[in-house]
Parts: sequence; C-alpha cells; structure tokens
Amino acid sequence: MGAQVYQQEITARASEALNATSTASPSPARPQWVVNQTIVRSMRSPLAGTARLPLGRLAVASARTRSMMGKLLYPRDCVVHRMDLSLPPAPEREVITIHDVVAWKFPDESAPIKVAAEEARRAAAVICVSQFSAQEAVELLGITDPFVVHNGVDERFFDAMAGPSAYLSALGLRGPYVLHAGGASKRKNLAALAQAWPKIHSARPDLTLVLSGPEHEDRTRLFASLAGTALVGRVPSGSVPGLVAGASVVVVPSLYEGFGLPALEAMAARTPVVAARTSSLPEVVGDTGVLVEPTGDDIAEGVLWAATHDARIQEMVEAARARAELFTWDRSAQEHAKVWRTVLG
Repeated sequence: MGAQVYQQEITARASEALNATSTASPSPARPQWVVNQTIVRSMRSPLAGTARLPLGRLAVASARTRSMMGKLLYPRDCVVHRMDLSLPPAPEREVITIHDVVAWKFPDESAPIKVAAEEARRAAAVICVSQFSAQEAVELLGITDPFVVHNGVDERFFDAMAGPSAYLSALGLRGPYVLHAGGASKRKNLAALAQAWPKIHSARPDLTLVLSGPEHEDRTRLFASLAGTALVGRVPSGSVPGLVAGASVVVVPSLYEGFGLPALEAMAARTPVVAARTSSLPEVVGDTGVLVEPTGDDIAEGVLWAATHDARIQEMVEAARARAELFTWDRSAQEHAKVWRTVLG
C-alpha cells in the first residue's frame, strides 16, 4: 500500500540523498551522514524487525508514557524520521510524515493515535505528501508550516509492458479490463463505482472490472454478484506494473486521498486515468486525466470515454506520461534530505 511503498523508497535512497547534498557544499570538516533503519514490530508479529513494542497499548498511552518509550527506542544525538505515527516520538530533532488525516475524519479507518496531533505539533518538522494533505494537517491538527514533498513513482511503471497473457488468464482475464487497485474503506468510494459498473458493462460488455487489493467484506459485497467483475486480491509487487499497463483504464473514484499513487502509476504506464475531482487527485493528475464528480453516473461516463482511446484521450495519455516524470522517488528523497539537514541545523 502507499505508506509502505513510501517508507521503502525513501529509506532506500536516504543515505545517497543526504551525502550527495552534503558534498554539494564543499566543507572538508563535514562528516558523512550515516543512516540507520529501525523496523518496529508488535510483540506477536511474525515479521522480522529490529525492535518489538506493544503497539496496541502505545496507541492509547499517555504522552508521558510514549515519550519515555521513545527515549528508550531511539539513539541520542541524531535526526529521527518517524514514518509511522503509531511509533513513540523521538526526544529531539524529530521529523514526521503525515500522509493524510483519514484517521480523524473517517470512522471506518483505524482510530487515530490518542496523542498523535499533540506529538506532531511538537515535531521539529512535518512532511506532507501533497499540498492538500498539508492544508488538512494545518486546519485539523494545528501543524505549523509543514513541508510538502510529493511521492514518487517506481521506475518500473514507466512505459511498462502489459502483463503476460498466461498471468492475466490465471486471473480470469481474457479481454480488455478496467482496473481499480487499493483499499476498500468508505473513502475509496467503491459504492459509487458499483453503481457505475452496470452502466459501463451494459455499454461495453467486453470490458471486465478488475479489483485488486486486500480482501475486504465491503468490496466483496458490492461486486461479487455483478456481471463482468473479477476480484483478484493482493497482486505480487512484481506483477503490478504489467497489470496497470495492460488495463484499458485505471479508475480512482476516491472521495479522499492524501496523494493517490495508483493514478500516478497509471500515468507513468501510459494508461488512461479516470479520477474523482476530489482531495489531492487533481493535484497529482492535473489536466492529464479524466476528472469526474464522484458519482455513479459521472464515473460511468468518464470510464466509457476513456476506454474509447480517441484522439483527446491519447493526448492526455502522452501528457500524463510527461507529467509523471516530475514525480520521482529520487527527487522526493532529495527534498527529504533538505528537511533532515534543516532540522540538524
């Protein structure tokens, strides 16, 4: 999912970005940055990590308890970038990332960490992944002057080839398809997509709606009985670019996104995008995709137009490919490095 991709991509580039920045301003006495990664797991998690914490208890713990735990977890005399608000705060020089404020706005999302907003206001720097999420953090959480650093897109998506026919056949796909990838919480607006699909399928019975993502009862309830749909579950990371590139349309009907990575991935892969004209999606897509109101009728109209691949759609696809080049993980890491160096002072 988006937050995990962000963590992996920025962490992998942190050392190079920091040291490239430090050598850009010659100073023979300036040491190289050393980057250490702490991977925290819950006490019962089967996943490997470098530390274990009672994350469930920490979510509702007092500010004092979380502060004490942070002093035990993090090394002294360093900049700590906390990429997950469930982790305890660092005692000093802390940077945090706020992808969105859905925990505070949508009751079906995970509940917010009890003192997360208070901790965020004390951080040395806050990074938000879009102008939209930054404004939300200012208005709802009281953050002052957050830094906006956009996410990037994996290079594998640029001009990716459609997935092998054998793989697509294994998913039950033997013709053109519309792809929705991601979660199924209320803000993803799958109810409107479910209203739109019978209209799309009636006009274009050759199209299949492919829904990928973790199993979710709402997705199953909405789509399992609809003709022309395929619920394919989680897709291995290596297969995602081919699945995106092979789609006739990628649809992102969300009511609320902090960034909207599936739209950007489709843009890089030269796949037409239909996205809701809401939250951060216009900021990412610009005028290179079909922006619609998040209603069943408008989503249906947008998908049917995008699937025609007429001249205007092809112009959008080419413009989207060029726009996607502005959103790279290397560039994002370099902007992160500027923030880290600012916090060090």
